[in-house]
Formats: sequence, C-alpha cells, structure tokens
Amino acid sequence: MIRRLRNMLAKELKQVFRDPRMKGVVFAAPFMQLLLLGYAVSTDVRDIPLAVVDRDRTAQSRDFASRFETSGTFRVQDFSADARGARHAIDRGAAGAVLYIEPGFGSISSSGRQAPVCLAADATDSMTASVVLSHGSAIAGEYAASSGAAGGRGAGPIVELESRAWFNETLESRNFFIPGVMGLLVTLMTLLLTSMAVVREKEIGTLEQIMVTPIRPAEFILGKTLPFALIGFADVLIVLAVGVLWFEVPMRGSLALLFFCMGLYVMTSLGVGLLISTVSRTQQQALMTTFFFFMPAMLLSGFAFPIENMPGPVQAVTYLNPMRYLFVILRGIFLKGAGLDVLWPQILALAAFGVATLTIASRRFRKTIA
Repeated sequence: MIRRLRNMLAKELKQVFRDPRMKGVVFAAPFMQLLLLGYAVSTDVRDIPLAVVDRDRTAQSRDFASRFETSGTFRVQDFSADARGARHAIDRGAAGAVLYIEPGFGSISSSGRQAPVCLAADATDSMTASVVLSHGSAIAGEYAASSGAAGGRGAGPIVELESRAWFNETLESRNFFIPGVMGLLVTLMTLLLTSMAVVREKEIGTLEQIMVTPIRPAEFILGKTLPFALIGFADVLIVLAVGVLWFEVPMRGSLALLFFCMGLYVMTSLGVGLLISTVSRTQQQALMTTFFFFMPAMLLSGFAFPIENMPGPVQAVTYLNPMRYLFVILRGIFLKGAGLDVLWPQILALAAFGVATLTIASRRFRKTIA
C-alpha cells in the first residue's frame, strides 16, 4: 500500500498542470477566495438589531432611544413595553441587544438626578458585545451632556446606564470560538477523509475490483462513510471534553440535542465529501477541492466575522452554507441553553441539507462507477 501510494504521488506531481480542471483549482480558487474576502471580512460593528423596552413613554425616553437609532451602531427592531418579547427576540437571534427604559426616566433625568437605564447585550459573541456596551455607554454620556446644555444647567441630567452581558458574563472570547472550532474540526475531518478515501480507490485501481464483487453500491457507500461518521463523533467528544473541562466553556443546553444536531450536520459533511470524490480524479484534486469548499464556507459561517456586517448579496449566499446553521445551534446550546423551541429552523435546515447532499452524492457516485 505504501509503495503504491508513493508511486502514485510521483505520478500526480507530473500530471498536475496537464489536467485542465486542476489548473482551475490551483489558479481560479485563490482569486475567487481573495475577491470574496475583500467584501466579506469586516470587524466593524454596525446595525446591531436593538429591541427597546420603553416603560416610561415620555418625550425624554423617546429622545434617548432615538440616539441609539441614529448612532449607526444600532438598528431598532422592536419598540414595545414587553420585556418578555424582547428577551425572546434575543433568544431567537432577532435582536443583539435590549435597551430597558424604566418608568420615571423623563422626570428623573429632567431633575438632574441619575436616571437608571439598562442595556443588555447578547454576549455569545463577546467581541461584538463589548463594542455594543461601549457604544451604549458613549451614547448615554452624549445624551447627558447635550440635555444639560439644552436645559441651561451646568451638570445637566445624568443617565446611569447599567450594562449587562447575557450568556457570556465574563466576555471570554474562547466561549464564543470553541463551539465554532468543534464545527470546523468535524467538517474538515469528515470532508477530507471521505473525499480522499474514495479517490484513493480510484487512483490505485482497486475500485473496479471491488465493484465486481457481490457488494452493492449502497453497501460500498455506507462502508466508506460510516467509519468517518464515527470518527467525526469521536472528534466531537474530544473537543467537547477539552472545551468544557479544560477551558471551562459553559454547557447550558442538552447534550442529547447537541449530538442529534451534530448527526444531521455530519450527514451533510459526508455527502459533500462523497460528492467531491466523484468530481476528483486524484487525491491532490480532492484535497484542493475540499479546501476550496471549506475556506469560503468557514468565512461565510459567522465563525469569526458577523454575517450582519457583510454586503446584502453575500448575506444571501450564506443561507446556502450549512455551517451557518451549525454555529447558531452550537452557540445556542452551549451558551444560551436553547432548545427545540428556538433552534428548530436551524435544525430543519441541517436536516434538509443532509438529505439533499447525501442523495445527490450517492446518485452521482453510482453514475460514476457504472
């Protein structure tokens, strides 16, 4: 086996640039990824969905809330007196922060006393939450200064903003990234192993020998994918143990739901790997195609860069990325303790992707070996 692989490796090095499709992978893929990075990668925080719970409903409270709307950092999504609805908006991801204005805000601030206000941010993304809370404090300070100048008083009304970080109270970035790393590792391992294993059979010429045996194509596909699914789940256990026990990432949700969702995602990843194996002739092609899929999928998943900061057309493309839904599920289960009532849209999307990719890959695989 080692000798055959060594001889095949030498052969493929000579054939790299004689294959037109390999030239496209080598030269076109980096260009497309660089173009995509130039538009998609941004660390600026803006247009954060903000739910405003105004229990005062005075001119002063409306003026204060409008400062958040016009700041460019926030975009008011909900303006009501329903605190429970605002919390549900946070759980569903429809809002990234909630501004609570208590009754008596107008009269207290007009008298020059401290008017309590609370800005609560979703801190599953600790970096974004830190910027949101910082901008909120700055807006409160500007409101106090401008209101004091308008009223002709030196000190002016004082707004006491109480900042809270939900779900990631310590604002630890590792609590945000480690659940995402779990998804990246499972994706990379299952993609590489599935695509490379089948292509290796083609390279060394044993695929045809296997297919003339009594084994059925469906059995061959299952035999090739099931071991990698088990390896993927083993990786999940390892990363989960390290993240929870060593890095002390909170695990607030259901382990059963986590593994169920990972099972749906592994179906998708194995299907994509099998599909790559049908369009690749060599291991090198499979490797390059895998990374050509993996890198854009990672960048457009929300792993490191908020999807909300990407241009509209790029945001639309992210809906075709299974990683997008996986990261929402992982961070929701780990940090928020979210359940089926909140995560069912993402779970349905993963199930649809899993069935579709496995079906397409299996049919193309049968056609390839026919």
